[in-house]
Amino acid sequence: MTEPYDHLLEHYARLVIRVGVNVQPGQEVVINGLPEQADVARALAHEAYRVGASRVTINYEDLHLRRSAVQHAPEEMLGRTPQHQLEGIRAWRESRPAVIRLTGNPAPGLMDGLDPERLAKAQPVDLVAEVSPILTTNQVAWTVVGAPTPGWAASVGVTDVARLWDAVARAMRLDEVDPVEAWRRHVQKLATRAATLNDHSFDRIRYRGPGTDVTIGLAERSTWCGGSVLSEDGVEFVPNMPTEEVFISPDWRRADGVVRTTAPFFLASMGALVEDLELELRDGTITGARAARGEAEVQQQFDLIPRSRHLGEVAIVDSDSRVATTGLVFKDMLYDENVGSHIAWGFGFPFSFDGAMELSSQERIASGLNQANTHVDVVVGNPEVQIDGIQRDGTVVPVTRVDEFVLRS
Repeated sequence: MTEPYDHLLEHYARLVIRVGVNVQPGQEVVINGLPEQADVARALAHEAYRVGASRVTINYEDLHLRRSAVQHAPEEMLGRTPQHQLEGIRAWRESRPAVIRLTGNPAPGLMDGLDPERLAKAQPVDLVAEVSPILTTNQVAWTVVGAPTPGWAASVGVTDVARLWDAVARAMRLDEVDPVEAWRRHVQKLATRAATLNDHSFDRIRYRGPGTDVTIGLAERSTWCGGSVLSEDGVEFVPNMPTEEVFISPDWRRADGVVRTTAPFFLASMGALVEDLELELRDGTITGARAARGEAEVQQQFDLIPRSRHLGEVAIVDSDSRVATTGLVFKDMLYDENVGSHIAWGFGFPFSFDGAMELSSQERIASGLNQANTHVDVVVGNPEVQIDGIQRDGTVVPVTRVDEFVLRS
């Protein structure tokens, strides 16, 4: 590694706590992860207390327990979360903790061979239904960050966890002299790009390249975002670390064409790697899906989760991406979505849709903002895919060319 492990982990925790969720004195902190990620969870807890957290709680989920449930639990119990856990999440509305979720699957092949239908039914939809309205409306500060483990390193194909830490450190700008200041500059760059896109008030976005030609409509209320956001209490935080994107929630009713993924992705809810996915869209609905690998698992999600066939995000990532420069496929959506420009099916973000915070779920859907208990990002961009903004009068304006963001105010 480039520096001792404990020293790197200390810098990592400092960045996540002070920039990612920006913990405030006296605030509670909730960390959600897996037992294999305990070293990162503990480092984050230690740093949170250093900056003045009043209490830190670490919640561990065990993937092996989920596998056992898929194999043996009564079908009517699959996906049902204990009531005390749901009540604990509801309490966040009052306690306003900073919430951190650790990602990076330590055993990505663990669910291989399981019945896809039972695996899909085992997803904690009731838990997502409680968490999503709180996080996606920014009632609390929250972030998602990686936690390197030997299992994750093996799945990525690097020699050991030290090599994975090197890649994560690069993606997280920990190789900068002052990572906190580097992140502030990076966040400002993304905010400037989002503002430039908003200034153009595009009616549609078009992705066009080998195997891809899709036009996605934007609502008048759609707003480009990027970098940091504010919680209800006015605390600035960064929801995803790393992040290289500017993004928008489109009008779910307006998407037509075909797309082909340009990078594999790990469909975590189904425990499946998906490669060479091709989607057909008509009038805002995914009407067809084919893949060289993982097709059955994608179809299961579409079939079992309401409104998962509609888009919830359009995002632009250019060649400046630190994640892309690592040259790795992380098999983790937090990282792999930042390899290139992407779209996502499922949940659309209320904070990127003017006025949606005050609307009910059904009112959001009626206004054009999709709502679903899933959100899956798939990369469809590369240097051969160009992105255009289309204005209401039909004028076409280049946004990216050869993976470079070329749009100007």
